[in-house]
Amino acid sequence: MNPDLAALHPYPFEKLAALKAELTPRADLTHIPLTIGEPQHAPYPAALEALVKHQLEMARYPATNGLPAFRDTLAQWATGRFKLPGLDAERQVLPVNGTREAIFAFVQAALDRTRPANVVVPNPFYQIYEGATLLAGGEPVYLNCTADNGFRPDFTTVSPATWRDVQIVFICSPGNPTGAVTSIDEFKQLIALADEHDFIIASDECYSELYLDEQTPPPGLLQACAELGRDDYRRCVVFHSLSKRSNLPGLRSGFVAGDANILAPFKRYRTYHGCAMSLPVQHASIAAWQDEAHVRVNRDAYREKFSAVVDVLAPVMDFPTPEASFYLWPAVPGGDDIGFTQRLFTEQNVSVLPGSLMGRPDAQGINPGAGRLRLALVAELAPTLEAAQRIRQLIERG
Repeated sequence: MNPDLAALHPYPFEKLAALKAELTPRADLTHIPLTIGEPQHAPYPAALEALVKHQLEMARYPATNGLPAFRDTLAQWATGRFKLPGLDAERQVLPVNGTREAIFAFVQAALDRTRPANVVVPNPFYQIYEGATLLAGGEPVYLNCTADNGFRPDFTTVSPATWRDVQIVFICSPGNPTGAVTSIDEFKQLIALADEHDFIIASDECYSELYLDEQTPPPGLLQACAELGRDDYRRCVVFHSLSKRSNLPGLRSGFVAGDANILAPFKRYRTYHGCAMSLPVQHASIAAWQDEAHVRVNRDAYREKFSAVVDVLAPVMDFPTPEASFYLWPAVPGGDDIGFTQRLFTEQNVSVLPGSLMGRPDAQGINPGAGRLRLALVAELAPTLEAAQRIRQLIERG
């Protein structure tokens, strides 16, 4: 077996299950999970109808590059959403089976293993960044995201010696688990660093369509490129998905867009990888990307939940003002995120994810996720609000 498998950490939900294994929750309360970022809102119905309509196309092999109509739809959506001068649907867009699969595969294809390979990731972080790096023979470089830096990576803390070996920088905006949004100026500063040190920027933007201010959608990496006049999107790739936008996590549908000189070898890798998207899923995806009305309705539902939950928890917990995504990132009174998680499960039958399970200790032994919780507000309003009320009851009980 690949010896690098031994370097992988158990996934956070495995660690959480171990923390709860010997605990018995109250039987008189229904369990409410706020752990996995799996949308519970209704999937976009037109996408499901397209799946059925095109089901007989399961008899055909799909091409890695996807249907021309699908690529055109993706290029048109991204161009309109991020105010781009355009995207070449043939060379600058590639369908993928969700961002998780694509991010993992991208690192395997992009890292040059003949030389040192640092991969910069935010800390705390989506665990695929780390796992993909380790299995590709790279070395993760963790940048702490704390209240002091607005929960966004501070790239000025990276030394010239470290930059010399950096091959990929991962950025996640809106962020998981913090919900922090990278500004257009911060994207531009990162692009300048990529020019100086010759690395790829991989921007995970799968939460980009879940934002709380309808008039202020989060900017994207390609948008920053466009403002700089870089329509070749040099050194830049973005990852998008229908999982959160259209409540279709099981569809496993997304896309990668950006620098054609990066996407061409990545596509060649994928022809061997055997990960072409099935034709019915492509048709369902076309339907979803072409409609914005259902996405606005989805955002409205999240706004209502955020407002209700913030009203309940703000008096007893400190957390950054939500900007986007569907997470809250509150500090735990007393600072023990593991102990609080266990008490919350035992006494209130609510499951949350301890922040320390999403981070790694820095050189000083400080885990920037410690002392916080990730609350995934993905269920309908009533159970989500009840979970918030139970959390507050536990805190007020002391």
